[in-house]
Amino acid sequence: MRLLTNSTLVAAALLLLASLAFGQGMTSGILSPPAGVRPPGLKNVGIQQNLNQQIPPDLAFKDDLGRSVRLQDYFGKKPMILNLVYYNCPMLCGEVLSGLVNSLRMMKFDIGREFDVITVSFDPHETPEIAAKKKAEFLKRYKRAGAEQGWHFLVGNQSAIEALTKVAGFQYQYDDKTKQFAHATAIMILTPEGKIAQYYYGVEYPPKDLRLGLVEAGQGKIGNVVDQLLLYCYHYDPEQGKYSAVVLRVVRLAGLATMLFLGSFIFLMIRRGTVHDEQKEGRLR
Repeated sequence: MRLLTNSTLVAAALLLLASLAFGQGMTSGILSPPAGVRPPGLKNVGIQQNLNQQIPPDLAFKDDLGRSVRLQDYFGKKPMILNLVYYNCPMLCGEVLSGLVNSLRMMKFDIGREFDVITVSFDPHETPEIAAKKKAEFLKRYKRAGAEQGWHFLVGNQSAIEALTKVAGFQYQYDDKTKQFAHATAIMILTPEGKIAQYYYGVEYPPKDLRLGLVEAGQGKIGNVVDQLLLYCYHYDPEQGKYSAVVLRVVRLAGLATMLFLGSFIFLMIRRGTVHDEQKEGRLR
């Protein structure tokens, strides 16, 4: 009877999941800019998606403690979020990091456990001391133990920065008049091997989409059964920068859930009828 009850609950959950998926996309998301579109006067600024491209593992940087590291030091373990900022940015970069940390706080996944974050400055003049100050600021806002082991704030020279931003499709330029960098805003999800899996635009990142993105990039290393069901029903749309429902798969899941629910109900009715008849026969004797 307990097995039957569990089957019924599973079926009901599947029906609910299917109905939610059919009714709406995963999130409203943030639309990516159309390909080739650049703000007036900033033709060298934008994001070019280089999905499935390998981030060069041998690129050398310095971490917030001043240690020499290579990107491959962070590869091979778990999925990662890569974001490119400069720490003294007066506007957008702070918004990117704030939006990211706000989304990460709403996720049950923990930095350093299920995934890592790599934040790299594209200003070659910034130092490990500046990186350390920025790291302390956002670890304090994240408020989870052990995150310092998984959130890496890096600085590097011009050649390493150019190599990384080129592969990532992150295009920016320096404005001599304002003494600031003009740049777009996006974060990337990487596979454990360091390949670019997804892009998310803007300064706000839906936590549900980030979780699914990390689960998908993690290739089964993180997440649970519910995540796998959601990935069956949802598909990442690189043009939209978000997950949306795959209608055919949702219909199939709903059909399976309906059959499971009806089968469990019929079995329950038959079982009750049999027990009732046996009890009636026992009283007649």
